[in-house]
Amino acid sequence: MNATNEMIRGLLEESDMTAALANVSACINQSYEGLNWAGFYLVRHNELVLGPFQGRPACTHIPFEKGVCGLTYRTKQPQLVDDVLAVKDHIACDCASRSELCVPVILNDQVIAEIDLDAPVKAYFNETMKKEMLQAAEDIASAFRQHSWNLSV
Repeated sequence: MNATNEMIRGLLEESDMTAALANVSACINQSYEGLNWAGFYLVRHNELVLGPFQGRPACTHIPFEKGVCGLTYRTKQPQLVDDVLAVKDHIACDCASRSELCVPVILNDQVIAEIDLDAPVKAYFNETMKKEMLQAAEDIASAFRQHSWNLSV
């Protein structure tokens, strides 16, 4: 396990979901120099709702049928996008974003949240980053179980 994932695991010992995810987003943002957005979308009320993040103001509600985040929700698979301008229904919260990595957090075979990362350059993300964020997603799902976090706020 790399240092970022070890730090994330430690931050997830916090029992308050908002506090833990806020620190995890800060950790990810500092670990990957060059990001312009790092944060979470939480599944609430039949859509993706903005959670803790680092970066410029973002879209607060994303329908399951729209954008890279919606595709991640529907397929339950990570999406590594080298050029967001090539994605027909990409939702541009920050017009500077050029690449994106979105990873589902899955609990009991349901997507409950997503890690969403953006960078202002094409092809910023790679398979190693995807693997690290998949591990983070597993650790976040474990924290949901351990702390009995609830998304129905």
